[in-house]
Amino acid sequence: MQVNSIDSLKSKFAGRIIVPADPDYEDARKVHNGMIDKRPSLIAYCKDVNDVRSAVNFARENNIVLAVRCGGHNAAGFGVCDNGMVIDLSALKAIHVDSEAKTARVGGGCLLKEVDAATHEVGMAVPLGFFGGTGVGGLALGGGLGYLTRQYGLTIDNLLEADVVLASGELVRASATEHSDLLWALKGGGGNFGVVVSFLFRLNPVHTIYGGLMLWDWEESAEIMQWYDKLMSSASNDLYGFFGLLIVPPADPFPIHLHNKKVCGIVWCYNGDTKLADEVFAPIRSYKKSVLDFVGPMPFTAIQTMFDAMYPPGLQWYWKALFIKDLNKDSIDLFIRHGSDMPTVLSTMHIYPVNGVAAQVKDDDTAWNFRDARYVVVILGIDPDPSARELIKNWTRDYWNALQPYSLGGAYVNFIMDEGLESVKSNYGKNYKRLSAVKAKYDPENFFRVNQNINPA
Repeated sequence: MQVNSIDSLKSKFAGRIIVPADPDYEDARKVHNGMIDKRPSLIAYCKDVNDVRSAVNFARENNIVLAVRCGGHNAAGFGVCDNGMVIDLSALKAIHVDSEAKTARVGGGCLLKEVDAATHEVGMAVPLGFFGGTGVGGLALGGGLGYLTRQYGLTIDNLLEADVVLASGELVRASATEHSDLLWALKGGGGNFGVVVSFLFRLNPVHTIYGGLMLWDWEESAEIMQWYDKLMSSASNDLYGFFGLLIVPPADPFPIHLHNKKVCGIVWCYNGDTKLADEVFAPIRSYKKSVLDFVGPMPFTAIQTMFDAMYPPGLQWYWKALFIKDLNKDSIDLFIRHGSDMPTVLSTMHIYPVNGVAAQVKDDDTAWNFRDARYVVVILGIDPDPSARELIKNWTRDYWNALQPYSLGGAYVNFIMDEGLESVKSNYGKNYKRLSAVKAKYDPENFFRVNQNINPA
């Protein structure tokens, strides 16, 4: 890449461009997953939409590989690339909340916690994810699981419009009346179609929820899983809980007698009438005595950031995921058997329900293809030490392989590593062909390919 060509980009760029010679380059190239170690040739911190268009045009005209970064939380590290260009959207932070229309227009560089804080002021929320530091863009384009999924659907089910910079550099609006095929593809199709510089989301009522973490002894894990499965099958949609197998971290706020113990747990979020919360949780608390009960009333913003400090940037992460329809005795036995071999304190397995309102959407209404799945399972090998990389990879893969007989095929694209074309096809199932056609229309040269890549038809 010629210095003079970079200088020509800088001359019309309002933001900052970082190259390997700059003193802050090493920090600038990092993403959340410490396992990702890539070295781009330049990082463009875009200040506005014009910067995004300039950066896209520059990369296209110079045949440069392009990665797009919002919050940098992507499991596979698609927010960075080797020997290419990173468009960083972190300065695109504008948020406009319209409480009368019940919508929020959100800049492409916003984090979940920033959107939550803005919408919380009017007693509403966009159904988003589980970690406040996650970028809205990456989360929303992949689907968007969260505490409100059963009550209000996935993030994509609440996406009304998107402003997108295409591979041509053109800025278009995707909505129900303009480029509706593009809007459909953005609802789960990832970053394949352009750089989304703003989203318009529907808002839903939520303010003070009743939630938090409950833990039970490891020996009761199988029984708790069976009970949890029945509960999530019949519970009202305003009650959400995701199940996990974990090792209690040796740190506050966990009591010392639980440190480093294997346990099972559920993180609850009840967004119903808080006056009825004790009544709703009475049968939950009476079923089995928990060893920890951190459940109570709190602002929705609190549960959205509850686990951020436990997973700081730079940890080694290895992810595998699958969709399953039911839990049964045989699959539960496998969950427990492999969970008992968790290799590090931070490694874990989570089961997220995707029934309720999310299941009422048709498979072909969005790019997300598994509306008949009741659960998304994610297996997470995590450790701060790079030397543990193979250990956590092997455990995660073995666990995932053992569960394959119970998989519906495919996985949630935000919960997997870079696993190639066949994986992408299985993740989108019968929607892949339609996605490929939309890709051919808006990005025929596959310019946006640093992602869970969909080939142009």
